[in-house]
Amino acid sequence: MRESLRVGHGFDVHPFSDDPARRLVLGGVAFDEGRGLAGHSDADVVAHAVADAFLGAAGLGDLGSHFPDTDPGWAGADSVALLAEVIRRLAEAGFRPGNADCSVVLDAPRLAPHHQAMEARLGAAVGAPVSVKATRAEGLGALGRGEGIACWAVALVEGPVAAAAGDGDAAGDDVPV
Repeated sequence: MRESLRVGHGFDVHPFSDDPARRLVLGGVAFDEGRGLAGHSDADVVAHAVADAFLGAAGLGDLGSHFPDTDPGWAGADSVALLAEVIRRLAEAGFRPGNADCSVVLDAPRLAPHHQAMEARLGAAVGAPVSVKATRAEGLGALGRGEGIACWAVALVEGPVAAAAGDGDAAGDDVPV
């Protein structure tokens, strides 16, 4: 068997919650400033986007198919724990995480004071480097009006593929590599 590299893309967005007691959690880090996000779990858009990117790279569906928001068992779940479970499922399917990179779109709070803690927490769950960057929507759309936070992520995984051409697998001998 030959190893292959596969790329996945993830996206998540959540509106801000009206609950003043709800904490904002991004990349597994609880923020003292800023309103929390509405969602079934802890609504961590960064962990959700990274998890979706890894699931997509491995061809294992999406976060909602593994942890549906209709299941009360996932209510209030720690999204970094869900991410760690995604990585366990990837390993079970024969994949290893390479890295992930995410871009968070928000006007407030500022991520700069927290991005290293976020990268460390996500990287520990993934077992590979995770980079976190932030940008603003510059007043455009719902994100620009400060109605919520979004995150895009890309992930690389290594994993087994069918035998390469010439490996004695007659079915794959005519497939270009």
